[in-house]
Amino acid sequence: MKSRTRVVVIGGGIAGCSTLYHLTQEGWSDVVLMERNELTSGTTWHSAAQVTNFGMNQTMVGLKTHSINLYKELAEDPEYPINYHHGDGGIRLANTEAQMQGYRHFTSMARGMDVHFEVIDAEECARRHPLISTDNMIGGLWDPLDGDIDPAQLCQALARRARNAGAEVYRNTPVTALTQHKDDTWTVHTEHGDIDCDIVVNAGGYRVNEVGAMMGVHHPVASMEHQYFLTEDIPAIKDAGHRMPLLRCPISDYYCRQEKNGLLLGFYEQDCRPWGMDGIDPNFVNALCPDDLDRVTNVLEGAFERMPALMEVGIHTVVNGPITYTIDGAPLVGPIPGKRNAFCIIGLRAGLGEGGGHGWLLAQQIVHGEACYDTWCIDPRRFTGHTNVELTSLKAIEDYQNEFRFHFPHEHRPAGRPAKTTPLTPILAAAGAEFTVVNGWERVDYFKPTPDFHPTLGFDFDETFDLIAAEVKNVETNVGLCEVNGFNRFEITGADRHSFLDRMFCGAVTKRDGRVGLGYLLNDFGMVKGEATIANLPASDRGPARVWYGSAAASEFHDMDWLTKHVQPEEDVQIQSLTNDHTILVLAGPNARAVLSACSRGDWSKAAFPWLSVRECFIGFAPAIVMGVSFSGELAYEIHIPNASLYAAWLALQEAGKAYNLALFGARAVDSMRMEKGFMHWKADLLTEFDPFETSLDRFVKFEKPAFIGKEALEKRHANGPKKKLVSLEVDSTRTPALGGGSLMQNGKVIGTISSGDWGHRIGKNLAYAFVDPDQAEIGNELELDLCGESVGVKVIAPSPYDPDFHHMRG
Repeated sequence: MKSRTRVVVIGGGIAGCSTLYHLTQEGWSDVVLMERNELTSGTTWHSAAQVTNFGMNQTMVGLKTHSINLYKELAEDPEYPINYHHGDGGIRLANTEAQMQGYRHFTSMARGMDVHFEVIDAEECARRHPLISTDNMIGGLWDPLDGDIDPAQLCQALARRARNAGAEVYRNTPVTALTQHKDDTWTVHTEHGDIDCDIVVNAGGYRVNEVGAMMGVHHPVASMEHQYFLTEDIPAIKDAGHRMPLLRCPISDYYCRQEKNGLLLGFYEQDCRPWGMDGIDPNFVNALCPDDLDRVTNVLEGAFERMPALMEVGIHTVVNGPITYTIDGAPLVGPIPGKRNAFCIIGLRAGLGEGGGHGWLLAQQIVHGEACYDTWCIDPRRFTGHTNVELTSLKAIEDYQNEFRFHFPHEHRPAGRPAKTTPLTPILAAAGAEFTVVNGWERVDYFKPTPDFHPTLGFDFDETFDLIAAEVKNVETNVGLCEVNGFNRFEITGADRHSFLDRMFCGAVTKRDGRVGLGYLLNDFGMVKGEATIANLPASDRGPARVWYGSAAASEFHDMDWLTKHVQPEEDVQIQSLTNDHTILVLAGPNARAVLSACSRGDWSKAAFPWLSVRECFIGFAPAIVMGVSFSGELAYEIHIPNASLYAAWLALQEAGKAYNLALFGARAVDSMRMEKGFMHWKADLLTEFDPFETSLDRFVKFEKPAFIGKEALEKRHANGPKKKLVSLEVDSTRTPALGGGSLMQNGKVIGTISSGDWGHRIGKNLAYAFVDPDQAEIGNELELDLCGESVGVKVIAPSPYDPDFHHMRG
């Protein structure tokens, strides 16, 4: 065994083999894979190994397309061909119009990645899959490239290619410990000796947290027992003359595919079972859990009704093995939060189908620092400190029970709720709040008229429309109060804090005490990495002179990693997270200043406290930091309160607001108002796939600065002109909002993609943002939007259609 290498990948399933192979494809050949037993001896060997193009967003579709193309190339390799049934086709069934509308949206979204699905009716489903009944079914989604692959052959083929490129694979080499050194390099300790490396990758499958414990981290990954069986030969399959399409059935919670002349039938039963929560037997290798077909009886009955031929055939083999899940069902692929030179590719519940793409994106991140797609949907840092074993298992059970049921817009499932709350959560609930979830935090979505109010889940505007309109109207004409919990908040101190931040941001960074600024962070390629507010607080009895850095609620681990990575050894800079210690109360509307003045001493006039000011004060007797900023476009104040004093501040604001009929509002109202103002959401509109000029953030870039991260790369990009351009759109529909990922068309060609959309209640328009080809970005240009299968007209409009001169928010 080597004593030194560049990267050690721990785990020899599809995740590890794909990562190793793709590292060599990115030009790194001095890389090693360690496997405690034989390759594929964990989950991979018993995988049902279905390979679909279907994904819930464009990143997932892109990585699956890469997997399909790679597997097809491997299957056709004359030196080492593998068994891959490519292009059998697959159907996802539906028995509600809402599901069909979702399929039409996913078809629009996939078209932007040059992937072509087809929405078909029940009769066509039965024509393409002659074994199924059309009872209780209205149609389905057809994926023409669906198929299945041999798991062991796939991993061996990837390992073979990696070895041929210079990589090494050490089988039967258990890793026993990991040591990280002061220079952030690692020593990997094994039963056969030690190996030093720059980077470690956890690809440990269901043993992920055994490897994680060696690093001192816990990953939100849990395993579920999953059963499938193989049938004996079915005459109709034997006589069909073609392979049967794959089938996924959210109606009866099962899937099936052809296996020789029979079927492989898998189940997602409601009475499902987590596995390995209290540890895993070291000898569980190429092993299975005991069969338990009683658990899947109900699912099997539904499968019999859908496919009557199953009642006439015997079971040949039963397989019950563990598969891994994360809290939201998507894998964790990328940097391990809080660690340097440590990555993971874990929680791959559909590992064989997606693994080629996951390894591809991870290898790009390791070698280059970023992938070709924005990978936030699979980033390990999208979850923070609340993700313990119990919560992960509850969410894994819920996801397993809903395997083929996609999330509708504004659907928030109940498992693991509430994970994070504030002292106001029960008070807001008593006031009629319906909650959404933001990084585990229970945040008010809107206020219900009655306790039994339940809007219809779907893709159209729903019964909340008038409720949100009323909340917006009150903010526009009077004054509203909103809790914004979980907002990311770092306190940055030290003599070099301003010069450090000036290097981090691509634009001007205010250094004046008592002032607030907004700026953008770029990555090394000049692409948008993050958005943050900077508030300068003078020294006081509450602390030294300091900067408060504020960013999106989900960005805590992401931004901390990025900032601390760039603090130079000689710099006097300290960064402390206050994210979980404070909560924001937003006071917004033309009467906001009057309410604030009624409950806080001091001069809150426009002259004394203009827009973009910050001040320490008291709300009643609760200590607070108030910032004159607005995400709604109205006069507004962010009031940052320590959680211990939050209820006291709430009572003081409520009392002061009585004279002005203060009313509460939620996140849905905020989202409507920010769309009207041209304000963007991180990881919806602010993506690493686009630079600030493409994202219409020109005014936040100052090339005259001597240096900032990504400057040189951005200058080169800017000289070549934009590849895309973010525009504001008016959508010609009163029924359905534009949905993220939807394809914009012109003359049958995709020329853009929706990033976000909502109804603008103050201006009465259906609004959207989209990235389009630069020659389509001119104001007044008309395009077509594939909106859930319907061609809808859209028009490019000027940004910030509500109060474009920003008079209201300046007070």
